[in-house]
Amino acid sequence: MTKREVSMLDKKTLRRVVREKIAGIDFATARVRSSLMCEELKRLFAVSGAKVVALFSPLGDEPQLCPLVEQLSASLSVVLPRVEGDVMNFYRYDKEAMATGSYGINEPQWGCLVTASEIDVMVIPGVAFTKEGVRMGRGKGFYDRYLSQDGFSALKIGVCYREQLVDEIPAEPHDVKMDVVIYR
Repeated sequence: MTKREVSMLDKKTLRRVVREKIAGIDFATARVRSSLMCEELKRLFAVSGAKVVALFSPLGDEPQLCPLVEQLSASLSVVLPRVEGDVMNFYRYDKEAMATGSYGINEPQWGCLVTASEIDVMVIPGVAFTKEGVRMGRGKGFYDRYLSQDGFSALKIGVCYREQLVDEIPAEPHDVKMDVVIYR
């Protein structure tokens, strides 16, 4: 999508256009691309020396990181988000604590709360990204509020399918930019 096309779209329209694009990705292709993203993420975690890694439980149209959660939890402290009213908090991953929660997302139902300052690297989903790190989420602002907390200093990695990359996103002052965007 060109800058001119994006500049003519508002966020709601851009979300619809990008969702239509990713709806065309078949299951096998999404699985292969997700696997490639997981491998790249593991390399980044190793280079960064991260001890606490925040991941997410994917919705159906997001990169499937579930295998990464299991793999990393053997050697790192993996934390996952849980929506609690208007806020999102992160809890240490425990397979037994996982259940469907807010918005139909698999979330920890109990466990050790982790503060924003304890997280070394955070992997973040989005509806669309630019290569420069501008991110557009689903519109509720959970990640932007979390990333703006005092004490949060983790490396921010956006992940998406290449169909979710756009030249420009109409950003607002509260939108938090990613440090890295991984796409396949």
